[in-house]
Amino acid sequence: MKLLNKAYLRAKNIKLIIFDVDGVLTDGGLYFSDEGIELKRFNSLDGLGIKLLKQNGVEPAVISARDTPNVAHRMKNLGIEHFYQGQNDKLIAFNELLEKLSLNSDQVAYMGDDVIDLPVMRKVGLAIAVANAHELVKDNACLITDKRGGHGAVREACDFILKAQESYDLAMSVYLV
Repeated sequence: MKLLNKAYLRAKNIKLIIFDVDGVLTDGGLYFSDEGIELKRFNSLDGLGIKLLKQNGVEPAVISARDTPNVAHRMKNLGIEHFYQGQNDKLIAFNELLEKLSLNSDQVAYMGDDVIDLPVMRKVGLAIAVANAHELVKDNACLITDKRGGHGAVREACDFILKAQESYDLAMSVYLV
């Protein structure tokens, strides 16, 4: 991960992490069946990372510009309660989340990959870009993952936050019996 010191200090205060979908939770590819059904590939490591964050007091949320039933199904599977689809202006959903959860922007992390994510990324306490993000997104990130979107980048960010909040060892101890 790049830009660690500043990011580590900011990660200590995170109470909410917001993820983009395409290019962050997925590899960014748009797959269509012959019938026109859109398919997406999610990473199971990312899913467990999100669940571990939630178990340790960091609420996950998703804001996506696209609107697809398969994403809604995955969010339900992950237990993500704060889920917004069809959000071309992601700031609207972001501001709603701040109000609903009584948080200030410094307590929020946002993980994105493309320029549509920048308006929110530039407002949060911890802006995270995936390794294969657009260059402008990387330029505006406090943290850049080593892994690509859909290939463990989310888990990398989740583990980073858990470590900064000194919750990682306890979260992993359950699996080291």
